[in-house]
Amino acid sequence: MCTTRSAAVFFRIYLLFFCLFLPFLVSASTSPTLDVRDFGAVGDGKHLNTLAIQKAIDQVSASGGGTVVLRRGKYLSGTLELKSHVALWVNKDAVLLGSTRFEDYRRGYWLALIKAAGQEDMAVCGEGVIDGQGGLLASNIARLYEKKKLTENYDLYHHRPMEFDRPQLIEFLHCHRVSVKDITLKDSACWVNTYRDCDHLEMDHVRVQSVSYWNNDGIDIVDCQKVHVVDCDINSADDGICLKSDMPGHSCEDVLVEHCKVRSSASAFKMGTGSYGNFRKIRVHDLAVRDTYRSAVAIECVDGGVLKDVEISHVRAKNTGNAIFIKLGDRTRESAFSSLRNIRISDMKVEVPSERPDADYAFPGPEVRAPHNLIPASLTGLPGHPVQNVTLSNITITFGGGGQSSKAHIPLDHLEKVPENAQNYPEFSMFGELPAWGFYCRHVEGIRFQNIKLRLKKPDFRPAIVADDVQGLELNGFKDLSMSTAPVIVLNQTKGATFRNVKWSGRDREWIRETGGCNNIVQLAK
Repeated sequence: MCTTRSAAVFFRIYLLFFCLFLPFLVSASTSPTLDVRDFGAVGDGKHLNTLAIQKAIDQVSASGGGTVVLRRGKYLSGTLELKSHVALWVNKDAVLLGSTRFEDYRRGYWLALIKAAGQEDMAVCGEGVIDGQGGLLASNIARLYEKKKLTENYDLYHHRPMEFDRPQLIEFLHCHRVSVKDITLKDSACWVNTYRDCDHLEMDHVRVQSVSYWNNDGIDIVDCQKVHVVDCDINSADDGICLKSDMPGHSCEDVLVEHCKVRSSASAFKMGTGSYGNFRKIRVHDLAVRDTYRSAVAIECVDGGVLKDVEISHVRAKNTGNAIFIKLGDRTRESAFSSLRNIRISDMKVEVPSERPDADYAFPGPEVRAPHNLIPASLTGLPGHPVQNVTLSNITITFGGGGQSSKAHIPLDHLEKVPENAQNYPEFSMFGELPAWGFYCRHVEGIRFQNIKLRLKKPDFRPAIVADDVQGLELNGFKDLSMSTAPVIVLNQTKGATFRNVKWSGRDREWIRETGGCNNIVQLAK
């Protein structure tokens, strides 16, 4: 298994080589750089330039490769098809402006402003802006439904067009050696940029500013291999950086995410919402999260795939609804269950407020309808199908606290009242009220807590940790700084637990409560 450092060095060398030598590698033309204005494009923000820009792309690709440049101005366009050996360069003083008319877009897998399929050696770069005008575009699409000019793919429950009929900014399918660098992606009508079944994908200094409509995922990486996302800044009205596997037999593999900032009205880093295939060798390092409604880190496998070998380190999250959410589910309802194992999360500091962290978003996350107190971090599998081999180390989580049994309450002698929700969409709030304020663990085999600090700003009536149907629990170096009167830890049907170097506040407080036939519980030095 490669280390994060060695993987980072490899990717940086590759990226430098790719960006510096792309013109020499892909262009045999005597004129490798073409200005779209020479093909009739007008940068006034009014004239539709789709045909002119596409003509420049086609000519560069046909001549062996090179660069298509958008110089100063705002270039209005519908769907563009990027082709092999072409770099689309948007100057610092230029904007590629997405049309607000539905009929100006063509489908790849979904609708997109820039699409490509089966291409290689491509780049979208420059210090300019790609602006999808998503709010106005989505509103115009909604009016087409109202006029009955579009009749499918309307989300009646949410009163908006479904994702399939709202254009993204970038969608690449089955592409090889792709670089997206130094560009700002702004205001998509749907997911911002999606890469499906691509390999050798490099995203460097990409800025996403997209909070103009619903489902504005910052970056979606689906069934891709050899991916490097570095120094990106995401502000999105949905998940920030999202990894998925949508096809059985496919995988998201060899992915490195480092030195990124995320603000999200959903989860900051998330993987596995779509998990029909597999996830392997995923590395995340140095993630700064702020004002995020759901989880700072969400790891999910719910559709029959295998998720394993994930390392996440150095995460700093402020004003975030949840620290860690790890969930194994069964949405397929078939005999092939998902598998989730070998997860390491380290060096993490999270602040979870009592109030909503996304109050300033125009499109905030959905309300949790069931009454509940502040939701803890959670690791949950299914009966007979546990989450396996998880290590959490050097983690500090500060909770706003204020939990009250009058609002919601799961009695400690009735932990079975927490629903399994095996087929539900996986989110940290999917269980409603949980019986712990710090960590809730159920159906887990092999979990190690090392040097964990849990803090409360206001009292909470619940235990710090509840472990239900857990085998092989290690707690080494744990501090509960809560001033609570509840037991520190509740174990139910837990087989094999070891506790070392544990400290908690409250002299008269119950340390461990065992229920439901626990055995092999070893308590060492406090």
